[in-house]
Amino acid sequence: MTVKKLIGKAHLWLGFVSGLGVFIIAITGCILAFQQEIESVTKPYMHTASKPGVTPLPPSTLKAIAVKEVTDKLPNGINYPGTDKSVSVMFYGSDPDYYYQVFMDPYTGKVIKVWSEEGDFFHFILHGHYYLWLPPKVGQPVVASVTLVFVVMLISGLILWWPKNKAAAKQRFTVKWDARWKRVNYDLHNVFGFYIIAIGLLLATTGLVWGFEWFSKGLYFATSGGTTLPAYAPPLSDSTKAAKYSEPEDQVWQQLATRAPQGAAISVSFVTGNTEAIAASVNYRPGTYYKMDNYHFDRNTLAVLPAEGPYMGEYAKTKFGDKLRQMNYDIHVGAILGLPGKIIVFLASLICASLPVTGICIWWGRRHKKIKKSPVTNVKVSMSA
Repeated sequence: MTVKKLIGKAHLWLGFVSGLGVFIIAITGCILAFQQEIESVTKPYMHTASKPGVTPLPPSTLKAIAVKEVTDKLPNGINYPGTDKSVSVMFYGSDPDYYYQVFMDPYTGKVIKVWSEEGDFFHFILHGHYYLWLPPKVGQPVVASVTLVFVVMLISGLILWWPKNKAAAKQRFTVKWDARWKRVNYDLHNVFGFYIIAIGLLLATTGLVWGFEWFSKGLYFATSGGTTLPAYAPPLSDSTKAAKYSEPEDQVWQQLATRAPQGAAISVSFVTGNTEAIAASVNYRPGTYYKMDNYHFDRNTLAVLPAEGPYMGEYAKTKFGDKLRQMNYDIHVGAILGLPGKIIVFLASLICASLPVTGICIWWGRRHKKIKKSPVTNVKVSMSA
């Protein structure tokens, strides 16, 4: 058996193993590519009329309103998402798993909507994309493994696609639409698969950052000039210091709001203990997550606390490896390039979802070829006495 035939066998069986998973991950990725645009239309409670010259209500005031709506949970933080957007106070936890948001008018405190992840369409799609709708402890490693297999499939597919000579190269770049169905299906698998291989590898690579810890650490080491990825360890407030402010979250919000440009989003966490630090961020490009300044403030003194990691500190001062890690999500969904990037990711994901389908059709067609029978001719045999 030649090397290419061996690669073909591996490509086939890996396709059988990962096909359904690749289809689900890719098709849910198509839907998630335009999540923000769809929600902007279908969830009007996320918007509110801006009032130039009017200062939004501080976090403590909006928090007091929100806890009357979600009475059995503690609020984790508040998000001021920018101009013409509703403020949301967030309640979330993992044991048991829950997530609520209380959307309010930032200027009046009027409650517009109490949102829960239960029954939310995009939450359902997200769980399919992350876990294949399996329990997270089971689904997460399965998705990561399927993604890794998909990388191997793309590379092996490129080897199988590679033409032997110039004469064969021409047909590898175009779909012969006027051919029989089997040939069109074959071209769809090979030609479209070739055209999206670079984007497919990019989507898989950025996905593997969340899938495997060894991959995440290895990629960070390679892109940061040999720096080890530090473990996330939020700094602690100095509990020996006397608290200067009764509502320290308000003071943090005011500090960030005074220097943030118009339209920027501001998030502030709510603290519950004496040692917990206030996490806060300024997002200079709402709708993405990479261009952010992330801070930790001592809840007692409001001093900015030093912290390590790619998601800490001011964006402008971070190194290349940290910036690339901050961009990982926005690269994965195409948001880094705005709407054109999301369109590219949508089309690439759609083609990725089609590859297992067209691949199975190719295999089925080869297994059930119609054998052409050669015509039988009558032969006269002369008998001699």
